[in-house]
Amino acid sequence: MQAALDHVVLWTDDPLRAVEFYARVVGLAPVRLEEFRAGRAPFPSVRVSPATILDLMGRAAAPVADGMTSAAGSAGHPVNHVCLALSEADYAALRGRLQASGVPTGAVTRQSFGAGGLAPEAFYFRDPDGNVLEARYYRR
Repeated sequence: MQAALDHVVLWTDDPLRAVEFYARVVGLAPVRLEEFRAGRAPFPSVRVSPATILDLMGRAAAPVADGMTSAAGSAGHPVNHVCLALSEADYAALRGRLQASGVPTGAVTRQSFGAGGLAPEAFYFRDPDGNVLEARYYRR
């Protein structure tokens, strides 16, 4: 079986602040932002790739999400981290935008294993809600 990652839900205290961070600093395009602002969508998202988005769900929606998943108590908890695989140029540009925005980054790791094999470099950073993201690139 081959599957693709469709979306990951990240919990946020302020979905609009989260969209602004992911758009301005990380460089991901907003999805359903105007619909969210107009009250026609329950949360906004940002596009990672043509097939994958990050849903930026307000923590206040956790009880509703618990009911949808039939997994009481599972909503509202952060994942350990989400990894973004970028081109080497986009990786360097992201690191520069994070530094320019005053967002701390972890030490650069080398030869870190992931879906694309060994990545020459990777680093971690947090969004304004404390969600941890990893950025990496692969040589292709």
